Amino acid sequence: MLLILPPSETKRDGGADGSRLDLDALSFPPLTAARREAVAALAELSTDAEAATKALALGRTQQHELARNLVLESSPTMAALERYTGVLYDGLAAHEFTDAERDFAHRHVAVQSALFGLIGAGDPIPAYRLSHDSRLPGLPLRRHWKDAVRGVLAEREGLVLDLRSEAYSHLGPAPGSWYLRVLSQGEDGRRTALSHFNKKAKGEFTRAVVTAGVVHPDTDSLIAWATNMGIFLEYGAPGELDLVV
Repeated sequence: MLLILPPSETKRDGGADGSRLDLDALSFPPLTAARREAVAALAELSTDAEAATKALALGRTQQHELARNLVLESSPTMAALERYTGVLYDGLAAHEFTDAERDFAHRHVAVQSALFGLIGAGDPIPAYRLSHDSRLPGLPLRRHWKDAVRGVLAEREGLVLDLRSEAYSHLGPAPGSWYLRVLSQGEDGRRTALSHFNKKAKGEFTRAVVTAGVVHPDTDSLIAWATNMGIFLEYGAPGELDLVV
């Protein structure tokens, strides 16, 4: 079983003393060569502040992001689930996990990064700035990651649940996966897709799966568990599960 999360634009500073990025230590080793290309391209871009500001769509108050990228390969690292911040990761609250829950998350949760491709929840990464719509010169991100990530996910056995935004799903299609869509239901019974608040729901749903510690072999098992937990999860459109909040 694997749950795939989107990353976050915001990252927590800091990391373990003496640590630094080691691409060979990240999960999904077939992506290592592609990661080296992406890191090298971002490092080269970041030496030109004007070009990087434009390519990364940074505002005046975000210039510190350039400094992060300049020391990308020498700055300290921390686990991906702790590095990313924002609404989804607030809902996940990984810092509250027990050791057993953290171990479960590291084995069954992944994150789709624009810079590193698919990474494990426990993979040590530095703070960086690169989004799915950033423009790396000579390295279109969708073309760069699409086939590589699809390849590693195609070899993954068991249930794969895609909680990424559609933009990040396009960076690495997951063959045979189920896409989680978050909906709200009004008093009249009509359902609408959530935008901003879907991130919180996805974080809280992932937290519930992790803290339960159950490896679900298929969607029937996941839905039955969710029902027992008071979580409204059901089949939606083909290949999709609807989380109603």
